[in-house]
Parts: sequence; C-alpha cells; structure tokens
Amino acid sequence: MGRLPQKPSKGCPGKGRLHHSDRGVQYASGEYREQLKAAGLEASMSRRGKPYDNAAMESFNATYKRECVGLAEQRGGYATRAEATNDFFDYVEKYYNRVCRHNALGYKTPVDFENQLN
Repeated sequence: MGRLPQKPSKGCPGKGRLHHSDRGVQYASGEYREQLKAAGLEASMSRRGKPYDNAAMESFNATYKRECVGLAEQRGGYATRAEATNDFFDYVEKYYNRVCRHNALGYKTPVDFENQLN
C-alpha cells in the first residue's frame, strides 16, 4: 500500500475536503482510509454500478494522458518518477489551473473562479 502523494494544496478549503475515487480495493482498504483521515480528507467513492460518478476525473485523466504523457512518450518517456511528477505538477499548476478556461466554470480558469468566490 502506497502513501498519499502529498498533503492537499493550501488553496483548497479546509472543511469538507474530499478524495474521490472509484471503488478499487486499494481505495477501500482500511490503511488508505486512515491516511485520508490523517490528512484531513473525507473518502468519497463512486456508487456501485454507476461509473459516471467519476466521469469528470476520467475526462481529466484522458486529457492529461493525451496532452502530456503522449508527448513525453514521443520523446522517449520519463527518465525518472520525479520527472513524471514534476511534469504533472507543471501541467496542473501552471496550465490547467491558471491558463486553461473551463466551460463548467463559465469559461474562467479554476484560479479565476476560486478568486471570484473569495
């Protein structure tokens, strides 16, 4: 059983923070759920037989794989796990949250949308 990658970003609201996953055995294990609890996260799982519960995350994963992982594979792949982790962080923090406008957020970036709420 692996550990949670790192604590949630400081920009997330504290109360009611969720970790949503499918119903995979690794996410349902007591050890993993204890790690979530220690990190101040509440476990949330897709309902049995309702794969669309996790559709937004699956869409994000497909986009990330197409836009980043595919390009990395064309360059020969990632040399290290740290390189892959840094690539993912850069994609999310420098592009997806700050540049990419989202239809569901009224064509605002996630950062602009969050700032509008504060």
